[in-house]
Amino acid sequence: MFIRLKLLFALVIFSLALGSEMLFAYPSVYPTGTTIYKPQKTWNGYTILDARGALGAVLIDMNGNTVKQWKGLLGYPNKLLPGGYVMGNTGNRGPGHSDRIDLVQVDWDGKIVWKFNRAEEVKDPGKEAIWMARQHHDYQREGNPVGYYVPGMDPLFNKGNTLILAHKNVKNPKITDKLLLDDYIYEVNWEGKIVWEWLASYHFDELGFSEEAKNTLYRHPAWSAQRGSADWLHINSMSTLGPNKWHYAGDQRFHPDNIIWSSRHANIIAIVDKKSGKIVWRVGPDYTATPALRELRQIIGPHHPHIIPKGLPGEGNILVFDNGALGGYGAPNPISATGLFNAQRDYSRVIEFDPVTLKIVWEYSPATAGYQPRVENYRFYSGFISSAQRLPNANTLITEGLNGRIFEVTPEREIVWEYMSPFFHSRNPRFKPMNEVYRAYRVPYEWVPQLKKPMERAVIPPDNSQFRIQP
Repeated sequence: MFIRLKLLFALVIFSLALGSEMLFAYPSVYPTGTTIYKPQKTWNGYTILDARGALGAVLIDMNGNTVKQWKGLLGYPNKLLPGGYVMGNTGNRGPGHSDRIDLVQVDWDGKIVWKFNRAEEVKDPGKEAIWMARQHHDYQREGNPVGYYVPGMDPLFNKGNTLILAHKNVKNPKITDKLLLDDYIYEVNWEGKIVWEWLASYHFDELGFSEEAKNTLYRHPAWSAQRGSADWLHINSMSTLGPNKWHYAGDQRFHPDNIIWSSRHANIIAIVDKKSGKIVWRVGPDYTATPALRELRQIIGPHHPHIIPKGLPGEGNILVFDNGALGGYGAPNPISATGLFNAQRDYSRVIEFDPVTLKIVWEYSPATAGYQPRVENYRFYSGFISSAQRLPNANTLITEGLNGRIFEVTPEREIVWEYMSPFFHSRNPRFKPMNEVYRAYRVPYEWVPQLKKPMERAVIPPDNSQFRIQP
């Protein structure tokens, strides 16, 4: 009997170590649309989100009503500009690729008013050559550093340059003997001329990989046989820093034109000096190197890191969605026999931290939200995609992307608005449809002059213990 109890206890501990998602499941039936809304505590406006698939870009009001939909306008991500303009893509490269054919800006009626697709002419097997932007994951229009609403820093909609995160296939035997799907950042002017560019693989020696990590990366660089290339860094976010207090104080690492990005596969957040191209600030891949990094704790597979812009609460701090799940290169361990993606965590967190001291000043995670550690980690967990936006009233809009959940929390972590996407699509015909949202942004009503300001009606959720579906 004693041996059986010890075995049962060991199995429970093992299950917890592998992740609480093994012990819990999401419900198969749940409401969609706006499920919580406290109008007096929120920063009210429209929310733009990507509905994925052919459903396109969707604009909703605070009550979850779809007030506009641009069908077929893919979002990686979709962004709304003042005047009711929207940016996105009109097509994908094909299976196995995350490259977008173009980056476009459309007006309220869906007419293309700006387009770029001349980064590279691509010839895939069995297809005709085609010019592409090869954009993926992010882009920024001049006038605004982060792609969301900042008082006094509106993105330009009828002129200006656009910074684009894209791909380029390169060989670099120092990294691996396989073909690299390298991350390529370029800036294009309104007329479609590339005026600046940066390639990640040129800066391999600046990324801080240990010898063990380099060995693992060389052998296992996130290779895809379907694509025929190795997505070694998988940079998934990019923005300029914008005006900030650190630069005003004389720290040149934080020049407003410098660019911050995140690597999902290497667990790195870094800042590139735009003039020299060098990496001048970085956290990761090793989060044990200093006491400050150990206090920050391991970041895994991050998305959407950015400097909170001047004029918003928390300005100058870095806000990032720290996904958890799997990431990193290093020594083999019980999680990873090869050393590829050798760090794991079974919950997500949104952290705001000082980029100079690395001290966390605000965090949203299952524990800080009041859930039982480990046992209820599934309460906040998106292993990929996702984002966070600081709002003018000090609230934070969080996209828990994998679950199609977007919610607004106060500094005290009270959920004052919650929306579950009703837009399901099939990523793969072998699997059930998903309602994932890559990234969402809240914008002011005045950015959409085509619509009258909507009614704002409180949504008081029922008590789950009493809620029943009537037969």
